[in-house]
Amino acid sequence: MEWNFVFFFNSALLGIGLAMDAFSVSLANGLNDPCMKKSRVFWIAGVFAVFQALMPLIGWICIHTIVQYFHSFEKMIPWIALTLLLYIGISMIKDAKEEGCGCDPEVPALGFGALMLQGIATSIDALSVGFTIAEYNLPAAIVCAVIIAAVTFVICTGGLVIGKKFGTKLAGKASILGGVILIIIGIEIFVTGVF
Repeated sequence: MEWNFVFFFNSALLGIGLAMDAFSVSLANGLNDPCMKKSRVFWIAGVFAVFQALMPLIGWICIHTIVQYFHSFEKMIPWIALTLLLYIGISMIKDAKEEGCGCDPEVPALGFGALMLQGIATSIDALSVGFTIAEYNLPAAIVCAVIIAAVTFVICTGGLVIGKKFGTKLAGKASILGGVILIIIGIEIFVTGVF
């Protein structure tokens, strides 16, 4: 394993590719909570970054330890992502219809449990990245995961800020739009993973 420009460039590209689902969910979260504080933006982006870094490392560990079990689990990944994102998306739509368009900056629109589910749902497909980095030694796999996390953090922060800006303009419709986006992302992950 060589520490060269190609390694860092490929890790950054991998981060960009993996962060697209998290970016879309971040956009939906920003739409859903236009009053989100800056600290919360960084917290949410950080959670997505951690999950995007952990999943390839878990995949790498599986490849180097229990590869036969990982192959059977890999077929379930699209189903898990679809279920989690459908649940979150439908919940957002239901909450939007029940609560109207109020904006209370003291109450975060996204709870801790929902954020963890989003983190898992948007990063679970990154488990298979363990295959692509299987030839890396452990330090290289960790550096690759850190680069993926940094790229994800920047991209998700951008998604949250953009979503907040449009969420303010869309008012009550933002939660519904955010929920629909999550459902579409779940279907997209499922379709590309199964077919």
